[in-house]
Amino acid sequence: MSNITLSVGVRQSLSAIQSTASAQQAQQLKLATGKRVNSAIDNPVNFFTASGLSNRARDLSSLLDSIGQATKVIEAADKGIKALTKLVESAQGSARQALQSASNTNKIVGTEGDLTGSTLLTSAAAGTFTATKVIKVNGTAVLTVAAGSTVQNLVDGINSNTTLNPTGSAMKVQASIENGNVKIEALDGAALSITTDDAGSTLTGLFGAGVSTTIGTASNNQTRKDLAAQFDALRTQIDQLAADSGYNGTNLLDNGSLKVQFNEGNSASVTISGVKYNSAGLGVSAATNNWQSDKDINDALSNLTTGLSRLRSQASTFGSNLSVVQARQDFTKSMIDTLETGSDMLVLADQNEEAAKLVTLNTRQQLASTALSLATQSEQSVLRLF
Repeated sequence: MSNITLSVGVRQSLSAIQSTASAQQAQQLKLATGKRVNSAIDNPVNFFTASGLSNRARDLSSLLDSIGQATKVIEAADKGIKALTKLVESAQGSARQALQSASNTNKIVGTEGDLTGSTLLTSAAAGTFTATKVIKVNGTAVLTVAAGSTVQNLVDGINSNTTLNPTGSAMKVQASIENGNVKIEALDGAALSITTDDAGSTLTGLFGAGVSTTIGTASNNQTRKDLAAQFDALRTQIDQLAADSGYNGTNLLDNGSLKVQFNEGNSASVTISGVKYNSAGLGVSAATNNWQSDKDINDALSNLTTGLSRLRSQASTFGSNLSVVQARQDFTKSMIDTLETGSDMLVLADQNEEAAKLVTLNTRQQLASTALSLATQSEQSVLRLF
């Protein structure tokens, strides 16, 4: 009550007890929280600096999770490439095994041995074809001879003929010049013939005496046919495996892309572009003509070699990307530790020191209580008069 007057000694002792109690509460808070700076009132500079460091550490911690997920996306793609490599190598084995089995395709091969692409069909070396005469393969006109027609013109006329080799499908009849001779091959094993409305001796001059220009249907090589089917089954597995190489909705082997953010301001990042590595993307085409000709098998082997080279190159690229992401992941972890340590240095309390201070305050409180008791003794002595 305001109208009650306290002596100077009592008031000083009471004030000391109140001050000590307040200090005890603050000290108990420091021991409970482990911090010497719990609010901006305690130390504005340290409090706000520590808050900024802690906030950045939390932002980086959230990014660390996305970086970790990004590494899994790259690892999934890398595992897919390794599995695709095994399938492509298996396909190579099928093709090489097919080559070990003899081809049964029909071939008309010359024996002249001195022809080149520039040899004129109207010259003695090629059989002295007469201008305006027509040369046919399997009944289809492939070249009308002119004064300047060459052996290469005949070869090109056969290979580019859309009746013999329909557009958009595998080549079925192929002509070439090998070792000075004209070679015509039915790649699918079908019957083969070359004729002309010129004198019969002109074909003899082009291919040589005794070479048959008409050959019946050849029997399919079943071994090659079975291996071609096996090859196509592997292509299907390549397509399925590439489609299954994604992680968390991102597939770097199916044209997916991945952007990995490395800092809270989005000023540091890396974008990883995916590829389309199914059979078509790798350039591995389906087996043509049941692999009855060596040419089709060799083409397949060439495509497989190219596909394998692409896989190895992409594996190296993904490996480099993974190294970058993992390096930033390790750096981010270290940076978070540094930020949190720096923040703690600004606000954390020394438990031993704070405990000693609390013991001191408790002692002071006891002394203040004793002083208050002594200060009131003079007033208590008045009671003895009654």
